[in-house]
Amino acid sequence: MRRPTSIDDLRARIDEIDLKILSLLNRRARLAREIGEHKRRQNAAVYAPAREKHIFARLLRANAGPLRAEQVRSIFREIISACLALEQPLKIACLGPLGTFSHQAVVQQFGSQTSILPVPTIPEVFDEVEHHRADYGVVPVENSTEGVVAVTLDRLAESSLTIKAEIQLRIEHCLLSRVLRLEDVELVVGHPQALAQCRMWLRQHLPQVPQAEAASTAAAAQRAQHERGVAAVASKLAAALYDLHVLAENIQDLANNFTRFLVLVTDGFGRPSGDDKTSIVLSTRHEAGALYRVLQPFAEHGVSLCNIESRPLRNRPWEYLFFLDMVGHVEEPHVAKALEAVEQRSLFCKVLGSYPAAARPR
Repeated sequence: MRRPTSIDDLRARIDEIDLKILSLLNRRARLAREIGEHKRRQNAAVYAPAREKHIFARLLRANAGPLRAEQVRSIFREIISACLALEQPLKIACLGPLGTFSHQAVVQQFGSQTSILPVPTIPEVFDEVEHHRADYGVVPVENSTEGVVAVTLDRLAESSLTIKAEIQLRIEHCLLSRVLRLEDVELVVGHPQALAQCRMWLRQHLPQVPQAEAASTAAAAQRAQHERGVAAVASKLAAALYDLHVLAENIQDLANNFTRFLVLVTDGFGRPSGDDKTSIVLSTRHEAGALYRVLQPFAEHGVSLCNIESRPLRNRPWEYLFFLDMVGHVEEPHVAKALEAVEQRSLFCKVLGSYPAAARPR
C-alpha cells in the first residue's frame, strides 16, 4: 500500500520548484535588460502598455488554476515591475502624500519597483512630468459616482503631455483612526469626493459627528495619525502606512465605485494594442447645431464614442471645451478619417492620446 505523501515531501517539491522559478526569473530579467539596451540605442520609451496588455491577456487565457486571474495578474505585475526597473528605474509623479488612491493606482499599474514622487496637487503632477523631473504622471480623471475631476480636464487642454495608458481602480473606502471604537470618533476628515462617496454610511453610523475636508485621503490619514479622536476616510494602504486602526471597511455607499486614472507622458502616442481608446478635446462655434455637425463624422465612419464631457472656456462666458473618448486608435483608418473631418469642422481640436483600454477590476 502506497504511503501518503508527507508535508516534508511536499515542501521538498516546492523547494525544487522555487529554484526553477528563480532560475527562469533571472533568465527573463537578463532578456529584459537586453531589451532595455535596445530601447536606449533607439531612444524608445521603456514603458509599453500595449505590450503589457498582450502579456496579461495571454497569461490569463493560459491560466488553468487554481490561481485566480487577479492572483496571476498581481504576481506578474511585480515580475514585470522588477524587470522594468532593470531596464531603467522609473519615477512616477502622483497626488500625495503616500497612501492616496493615486498612489494605489500607480502600484496597480507599475508595481512596487518604481520610485513614487508624491506632490500636493494635481497640477503639480503635470508640472513634474513637463519639466522632466518625473518619467510619468498618474492623475484621476473621473469617478463612477461623483463624475469628472475638473482640474485634470482643464490641465489636459493646456498641457503638451499625452495620455499613455488608463487605469481603472476599484475604490474601497475605510474609516481609520487611532481610537478603537466608533463611539470615540469626534471628527471625520476626508477628501471632498471621498466624503461624498460615503455620505449615507456616515449619516447612518456617525450622524452627530462633524466632518472636515482634506486635500487628499492620505492627508486625512495623516491628520488622524496625529490627532486622537479624528477618523479619516481613506484606504487600507493608508492604514498600513500611518499605523491606524481600521474601524470599518467598504463604507462607500455604492459597491461598484471606480476611479479612472490617466498615465501622462512627454513621448507621444503608444502603439495600438487592438483594444484601444482615443481621447480628444475640441471647441465649436457658439451657434445652433454646431456640436451636432462636429460629431457627425464619428457616426459616418463607424467610430463609437464612450464619453463626452464639457468644461467652460476660460475668459469666454457660456462657451465650452468638449472632451471626448472614443473606441479605437489614431492609427486605425476609420478613426483617422473621422478625426480629420472633425478637425475641419472644429474651431480647435487636439488629440490627447491613443492608449490601451484598461481592464475593469473584478
